[in-house]
Amino acid sequence: MNSAEYFGQLLNVNLSSSQCALSAFPEAAVDYIGGRGFNIWYLYHHLPAKTDPLAPENILLLSCGLLTGSSAPASARLHINALSPLTGILGSSNIGGYAGAWLRSCNIASIIITGKSQKPVYLYIDSNGARFEDASHLLERDAFETQDMIKHSHKNKKLKILAIGPGGESKIRFAAIMSGRDHAAGRTGMGSVMGSKNLKAIVISRGSHKHFPAVTPLQKGAVKAYVSEIRKSSEFNFFSKYGGAGYVKWANDFGIMGSKNYSEIGVKHIEKIDGRQLDKNIVRSSGCFRCPVQCKADLQLDGMDTDEFFTRPEFEPVINLGPKCGLDDLNQIIKLDNLCGRLGIDTTSTASVIAFAMDLFEKKILPAYLIGDLDLSWGNAATMEKLIYQMVEGKGLGKILCLGVRKAAEIIGNGASQHAVHVKGLELTAYHPMAIMGTALGYAVSSRGGDYNNVYASLEYSWSETKAEEEFGTREAVNIKSILAKGKVIKKAVTTNIIVDSLGICKVPVLSLLKSFNLENEVRLINGLTGLNVSNINLFEAGEKIAALEKLFNIRHAKDDIEDKLPQMFINQDRNQKLIQQNFETMLQEYYNAMGWDEKGIPPEPA
Repeated sequence: MNSAEYFGQLLNVNLSSSQCALSAFPEAAVDYIGGRGFNIWYLYHHLPAKTDPLAPENILLLSCGLLTGSSAPASARLHINALSPLTGILGSSNIGGYAGAWLRSCNIASIIITGKSQKPVYLYIDSNGARFEDASHLLERDAFETQDMIKHSHKNKKLKILAIGPGGESKIRFAAIMSGRDHAAGRTGMGSVMGSKNLKAIVISRGSHKHFPAVTPLQKGAVKAYVSEIRKSSEFNFFSKYGGAGYVKWANDFGIMGSKNYSEIGVKHIEKIDGRQLDKNIVRSSGCFRCPVQCKADLQLDGMDTDEFFTRPEFEPVINLGPKCGLDDLNQIIKLDNLCGRLGIDTTSTASVIAFAMDLFEKKILPAYLIGDLDLSWGNAATMEKLIYQMVEGKGLGKILCLGVRKAAEIIGNGASQHAVHVKGLELTAYHPMAIMGTALGYAVSSRGGDYNNVYASLEYSWSETKAEEEFGTREAVNIKSILAKGKVIKKAVTTNIIVDSLGICKVPVLSLLKSFNLENEVRLINGLTGLNVSNINLFEAGEKIAALEKLFNIRHAKDDIEDKLPQMFINQDRNQKLIQQNFETMLQEYYNAMGWDEKGIPPEPA
């Protein structure tokens, strides 16, 4: 088989000239697997330094992983990259649902988008190719309305759509791309890149191409064995029933959850926002393409003055819109999460800038002219909703917050930067870095900025001490308060995470349920289904190459400081605490050494 047969075709879209063309998957990119790996290979070789993220010259890539749309279980993922308007470095986000699988069914591995349309358009893709449709009537429509209107106009409810809402049109720096109502490519502002290109949506009609179908007994056996491993995992039933929201109480009880803009760890009355209680409100469960977990759910909420269904939030939105902002009303958290989805903005960054504003308000740092008539007390859901609309509309305090915490702090001044919680311009996720050492290091070295899901270091608490000793030489590797071996742990997490994103499969079954950071199950699945002969060594070598290219890309494009460091507020001066500067540097240098980079964290140039 040649590359095109294995990997599919590239759809090259030039919005400036209104042209679309198909080309073969390049041989030079084969070693980068697909998805996230292909995207960084392409960007590294085609995007010049000093490109403006919101200029037509920025390149937006949406790429299937090697297994996306195949018979492999949980093979739904589509990886999206561009230069980020929020951070100025690698923009990176990942989305599930069915859009990636539908794209594969048209024998397309990747969409490469350049230029800017003179008028609002959406891209329509089917098995015959691609074309542009006028989207003027969709302007100012939210992401949900946009999808409904497109399906209605084409008389096809089965279309899969990637759409932006008003957030993307307004080019909010953390605008999301939505598919359906509960699938979001949220982080790093990929929705604003779409908006800057006058591209309202990407619409995909299912084609007839079969990507790695399970036909032979060997292929069927590989798929069946992988599904069986997932279903046998100890947390399968729990995750399937409660979704990510079911783990909120665990994070609080484990002592790793940040609250009130990370000024505190945990909350007292976690039962108020325990996602497990939503089980009684479920009216429909669902999930992504070929996923046995089916962890999504539609809810009908008690005491709400509406018959509208809401989607159940994931783990991160519950904590970020809840404890991070001092809010303990679960119904309000759900409403705000769904509002963010409808408007097309990232819940993590949205909640983070609101928590930042509340923190400044409490500390009397926020100027009166920015406060206006807002009550920025912790947990004020009405104010949170007002700020969300202000951000989308570019009004009041929201006009500054929509730029992200780093830029907002620069504008506000008066010491605000000391309370702006970000790494490389990206707002942090739920875990408090002072409570969990591996994740703290992961925040610092993540190629897209401070983010848990880009590293996914769950092995630091999910692996046994015996396994940790076998792999890393010490049981302390899985002690979240210890700095020992954390550089090695994070290398394992980073490279595994990259491979999973490049394969196009979901991290929930692979990393949360199977805890498969050595990818033994996945190697058997790949070889059994595709006929390839890959090993763990092959995959991890590819993961290291991709990680190096992401770092080199960031070094080339960075305008601001991109040091691998944490906000100073987390570097404790009390030597009885673990997260002091010396300990952090020890972990960081161990990570660089494990990756084969120099002491400044610079990888060797690719051969």
